[in-house]
Amino acid sequence: MDQQITRHMTIEDIFTQFPQKGQKLAQEMTNFGLHCIGCSASTEETLEQGMYSHGMTDEMIEALLKKLNSVLAEEADLSTIILTPKAAKKFKQILDDEEKTGWALRFGEKSAGCRGLEYFLDFSNKVEADDVVFESEGIQIHVNKKSLDRLLGSVIDYIDGLKGAGFKISNPNVKSSCGCGNSHNY
Repeated sequence: MDQQITRHMTIEDIFTQFPQKGQKLAQEMTNFGLHCIGCSASTEETLEQGMYSHGMTDEMIEALLKKLNSVLAEEADLSTIILTPKAAKKFKQILDDEEKTGWALRFGEKSAGCRGLEYFLDFSNKVEADDVVFESEGIQIHVNKKSLDRLLGSVIDYIDGLKGAGFKISNPNVKSSCGCGNSHNY
């Protein structure tokens, strides 16, 4: 596999060139202990410089590059919306806690951030007339037809780490993300 992401790219360049994988790339960098994704240095420092400044070794840089490039190589299934097993487990736990066992997940978008869109996840106890229904990991996912083309191929995951926990969406259709990290565009 050719390396599309190299140690000599700035962190900003990585996200600019691969916005459709931005969320997954950011998560992998964070998993490796590189937390300068939103830092002003990300526009000037290369990935290598950023990792060295955090005390990381060449072996760690190579391991991260391998992981980042494997993320780029992943093929999206543009015919569906997927919940990871971890996301499904967490959603079922929330349903139980809220006494809504058996309800579906509503997945959509709303205006937000810097003139872009942000995702929302909610409970859904019935299919609306303008919904398309998917099933993943034993959970129904209700999506309004108006946003379907933009959301197909999305993978909903649950991340639990030192910097916070929550559902994370990777959407191969996203063309740009806002610097604030709260919105995206197509």
